[in-house]
Amino acid sequence: MTLAPVRHPGLRRGRVFGAHQGRGQCVVLGRAASADITVDTMTNGGTDSLTLASTWRAVVGSTIDDGLLTWPPDVFALTDVLLHRSEAFRFTLGPPGEWPPAGSPGWAEEVERAATLWRTAAERSDAPPDLVVEAWHLIARHADVPLEHLAQGREPVVCEALLTLHAVADEACAGLGVALDSSDADAGVYRARGRELLVRTGSMARLDPHLLRVLPKVRTPPTGRAAHSRYACVQDGVPDACWHKVPARHRGSDVRSEFARILLLPWPLRVRASDFRPADGGVRRPDREPYAFFEFAPREALDLDLLDRVLTSARDEAGGVDVVYLPESAVDATEIAGLEALLHRHGVVFLQAGVREHSPDPTRFPGSAIHIGINPLLEKGASRTDEPAPPWWHIRQGKHHRWSLDRAQIDQYHLGGQLHPQVRWWEAVDVPRQAVQFVEVAELTLACLVCEDLAQNDDVAELIRAVGPTIVFPALLDGPQLGSRWASRYASGLADDPGSAVLTLTSYGMVARSRPNDRAVAPVVALWKDSTGGFHEIPLEAGAHAVLLTVCMDRATRRSADGRAPANNGTECFAAAIHQVRARAAGADSRPPAAGSAASAASAALDVHELTVLTCWAEAVAEALAYAPERTAGVVAEARADAAWRKELGLEPPTPRLDEAITDMASLLAEAAARGEPTRGALIAVAERAPSDTSPIARLVRRVLIAMVEERSTRLT
Repeated sequence: MTLAPVRHPGLRRGRVFGAHQGRGQCVVLGRAASADITVDTMTNGGTDSLTLASTWRAVVGSTIDDGLLTWPPDVFALTDVLLHRSEAFRFTLGPPGEWPPAGSPGWAEEVERAATLWRTAAERSDAPPDLVVEAWHLIARHADVPLEHLAQGREPVVCEALLTLHAVADEACAGLGVALDSSDADAGVYRARGRELLVRTGSMARLDPHLLRVLPKVRTPPTGRAAHSRYACVQDGVPDACWHKVPARHRGSDVRSEFARILLLPWPLRVRASDFRPADGGVRRPDREPYAFFEFAPREALDLDLLDRVLTSARDEAGGVDVVYLPESAVDATEIAGLEALLHRHGVVFLQAGVREHSPDPTRFPGSAIHIGINPLLEKGASRTDEPAPPWWHIRQGKHHRWSLDRAQIDQYHLGGQLHPQVRWWEAVDVPRQAVQFVEVAELTLACLVCEDLAQNDDVAELIRAVGPTIVFPALLDGPQLGSRWASRYASGLADDPGSAVLTLTSYGMVARSRPNDRAVAPVVALWKDSTGGFHEIPLEAGAHAVLLTVCMDRATRRSADGRAPANNGTECFAAAIHQVRARAAGADSRPPAAGSAASAASAALDVHELTVLTCWAEAVAEALAYAPERTAGVVAEARADAAWRKELGLEPPTPRLDEAITDMASLLAEAAARGEPTRGALIAVAERAPSDTSPIARLVRRVLIAMVEERSTRLT
């Protein structure tokens, strides 16, 4: 495909565009702007004064420069910004020109071929493919074109080049963040580098993430809304985005291993009016729209004995529990260690719990957050154990918006004896800077929200919609989760766009208090919504203490509106079974945890970010074993601390303990390859043979490798 009938000079690193005629001068990526440059295009006013070059500089403070071509996510960011700011994406769906480009019936196939070549070129520091170079030079020659001309459709050739380069860059981002069902033997190191860059900077691009981020796109909308990318998305630097990768999955290498049993604990089961208390400070502005602050502090502690018996019953029903989920403010921060110790004994690998925190500063309110805990055993479906409980890895998702109780809600929850109805009561919690924690757990990607954050149309909501996690967990302190209430409306929005499944959960104690106009209690404590199965109102039946929900994974289709063929390489989840859980009369031993296990030492040796980087490279090893076993040694060499590529991407070398883990991974591969090229089966067999004197980090490496190799095998079926 030829985008222009002219020939362009070869690429020269550092060459800048949009600087002639005194307009749009920018700086090379990573440098400061020159003081002697006058940027007329940014100060004259009017839409005609903004050019392609000056628009890019206004967003990221750097130039349209040949150096961007060495890393596809950078080019994706550039083209996405220009197409979005000019609204030129709309030309893929209508006038002024034909799309895909006239005379290019194989445009989509050429885009995919060019992306494959570009990924390999980026890994090897080679020149990009011709299609990319042609589009790039055409854009460079028109860097001083006013953005308004692009918006009006007056520059169809430039628009065609931008849309083509955007599509190729998007395809080249495939697998950089979220693992795909289909992959190839080439560019495995490139993908691993991109994953590490994402984990360590919060972006797949080399641009300053405080200004602009390129993030993975997990889902594309299953509805009619047009999506113009299917593997990457561009977001402003606020809010912060943190990416974690956790290799926790069921053993096995086929689709039967892709499920999770989630124990919903709608606790506290009883909420008293006295659990809501006015905070210190009195009523502010008493003469005009008075307001004050309140605290929510349940009187009763978390009942670990009851939970022990609930877990015993749930395990008897389903064979195991993988995830435990509690609503907003259900757990005091001081109770987390004992809770995780009990969950460890029952083989639970993942915890999501709304936590009431404590402030060390008496002048500041305490925090409210979702606590995400990860068991270092890293295996769903683990058997009950009496081994000492290890400390877990922790991730914190903060709450960004305070709850506000007005008179209607005070009446709804019958709190007038504690909180005066004529006063607006704000939740006495600290509001942190906005950040979203995305957690990739084997085959799915999840995000958590805290109550009011679900209902806000803000930067966090925009980020969630752009990334499209497989499932969103809004933990609430709310009334019944009926299909007619507010939570259902916002869950529907996420299920439609971007197509995420949503599982809300509230406290049964709050549900029981919610009796507006003295209506009967509707005991619906949770709501499931996905893009294909509709709503499931999940009640807590009389006599039950919890609900066990089983979700299964399936393949999902990625779509784009620019003419590329749909790709069936994503993941979606759906509700498969719901069971009411009643506590057994007697449970397991719930003595305080002992310390000193091997898993404990492993979790202390690597933090959660180092675990994520290790998992990224284990995934690259699994890809190499599946498609090109002879390349596995080279993949591990690129993970080592002395690899030169990190300096080129502006990353520090791995910590000594992470480098030790990578060395252990190399040793396992060498052992698996002792009789020839390593295979997936040989590596799993070696990893399962752990001598008694194996170090804690080496044991962790074995668990991570087994999980990622089996996950890749599952994706091949």
